[in-house]
Amino acid sequence: MINLNGKIVKKENAKLSVANRGFSYGDSVFETIRVISGKIMFWEDHYFRLMASMRIMRMEIPSSFSPEFLEAEIKGIIEANDLSTSPCRIKFSVYRLQGGYYTPATRDIGYVISAEPMENSFYLFNDDPYEIELFKDHYVTSGLLSTIKSNNRAVNVLGSIYASENGYNNCLLINEKKSVVEALNGNLFLVKGTTVKTPPLSDGVLTGIIRKQLINIVKKTEGYNLEESSISPFELQKADELFITNVALGIQPVSKYRKKDFSHKVSKDLLSKLNVKARLG
Repeated sequence: MINLNGKIVKKENAKLSVANRGFSYGDSVFETIRVISGKIMFWEDHYFRLMASMRIMRMEIPSSFSPEFLEAEIKGIIEANDLSTSPCRIKFSVYRLQGGYYTPATRDIGYVISAEPMENSFYLFNDDPYEIELFKDHYVTSGLLSTIKSNNRAVNVLGSIYASENGYNNCLLINEKKSVVEALNGNLFLVKGTTVKTPPLSDGVLTGIIRKQLINIVKKTEGYNLEESSISPFELQKADELFITNVALGIQPVSKYRKKDFSHKVSKDLLSKLNVKARLG
């Protein structure tokens, strides 16, 4: 079942026009949200990121789009798919209504909410071999547009194809200044000694929900120092640990980058703290 503009319909009946602006121009934003037994994880952060993304895209935010209304819409599609007692992943997409070319005929929006089951209620530590490489064919542009989850993910798609063709589990993206920005599917953290480092939003980094949670956790944990600053590709092989974060997987430790093998002590410790925070809401 799919929520299409507030109506619950069967998936096969959820139709969008070929003139949809999300399809035609990437004129769309979205949120990927984790839900555990009907509880929306980090809902406030997701809500404010969605509102910020819509504002950046100059979309007209409906007056009905309160946190309570959207939470009810999400819970409605969870119930319609019989996932109220199961872990699941929500995709909440917002698109500008069709009309116009590059200049939209309207700033009004439509939305689609879908739900699919997930295996585990909380984040599990995965220490399977996980090798990464730099993707240098195309750049992420530093600036505000790169910080939102828009429908335009061409660099991520091409990087994923490159990783698949070359036997890597993931790739790291760089910006026009040759600084490392993030992974194909999440934010990047680097550990050196007691310092936990992640690139700043000004480098074109996605405003990740788990990124924000981990920044707060590290700041409050004795023995760790947080640093938000640009990461050079040369720093990667000098690091003690690298790990990737997103809402779906939590923390994914990197085991290898080129000739360097990494430990995963800090990432394992932070994952346990993240699970505690998720349980507490």
